[in-house]
Amino acid sequence: MPELVYPPVVIASKALFRILDLRLSVTGAEHVPRTGGAVLASNHVSYLDFIFCGYGAQPAKRLVRFMAKKSIFDHRIAGPLMRGMSHIPVDRAAGAESYDQALAALRSGEVVGVFPEATISRSFTVKGLKNGAARLAAAAGVPLIPVSLWGTQRLWTKGRPRTLNRRHVPVSIDLGEPLHPTENDSAEDVTAVLRERMTALLDAAQRSYPDQPADSSDSWWQPAYLGGSAPTPEEAAELDARRPEGG
Repeated sequence: MPELVYPPVVIASKALFRILDLRLSVTGAEHVPRTGGAVLASNHVSYLDFIFCGYGAQPAKRLVRFMAKKSIFDHRIAGPLMRGMSHIPVDRAAGAESYDQALAALRSGEVVGVFPEATISRSFTVKGLKNGAARLAAAAGVPLIPVSLWGTQRLWTKGRPRTLNRRHVPVSIDLGEPLHPTENDSAEDVTAVLRERMTALLDAAQRSYPDQPADSSDSWWQPAYLGGSAPTPEEAAELDARRPEGG
């Protein structure tokens, strides 16, 4: 079936990147296979992360089918776009159906994108991960590729106003060496290794990031462990418990 929606969306996204003069850096794109299935497992710091994670697969000329919460598909504007790009709705009350749909996509040779933290990390560190990405990769016999995104939170993240007109923001998209889980492996063990690799990628991106907060009022986007005013992981967990809005 011809791709009628996804390519124009990719073109529009790249045009927006140019208009905003975003300083995009992609490393590790060679880890995305040019044919066959794969799971991209990314950290989650922004409502725009699927755009940038998908951009990381562009050098391999792959279109990524993202697993995203069902409410996005119910939106009158976003919904038709999501369906037109063959993304996969996730209904937390009926998770088996979305898992089966993602597994079928992988077995048919698609690249599937997953945010295993499930929601945006307010601390800008890697939260605990769900094991669905590991289970999917093992069941489909495809590589599981850790991905780190950094800088996207400065455009639009949980608890902050959108700043989609912000220019010259550096954005790091880093893909790590794939894991190759099998159905004989423990999904929990694979997920623990995945989290270690995602954390290492993110830490490296944060420490090498070319921008620093302009002043104390601008330090909200920097993690606490690097001196920023973002919540610590413990504080973020408390915020999530009190205000569990999606993201």
